[in-house]
Amino acid sequence: MTILTKSVMTCPVCKTKKEESMPTDFYQANWQCPKCHMSVIPKRGEDCVFCSYGTVPCPKRQQQLQEQKK
Repeated sequence: MTILTKSVMTCPVCKTKKEESMPTDFYQANWQCPKCHMSVIPKRGEDCVFCSYGTVPCPKRQQQLQEQKK
């Protein structure tokens, strides 16, 4: 299965959406909304803002999910 490296982030405050590239070698712990400039952090229990607010989980999480399916 292919690891995706793009995700559409949705700001939890103003609902602005923006496609972002995801890092493949670490969890991204914050993201700044381009419209309202809110600094977004992961939800409780999540490692990464993409896993919390993106349309696609981060590459590290995608990899973990693929390994669990084996």
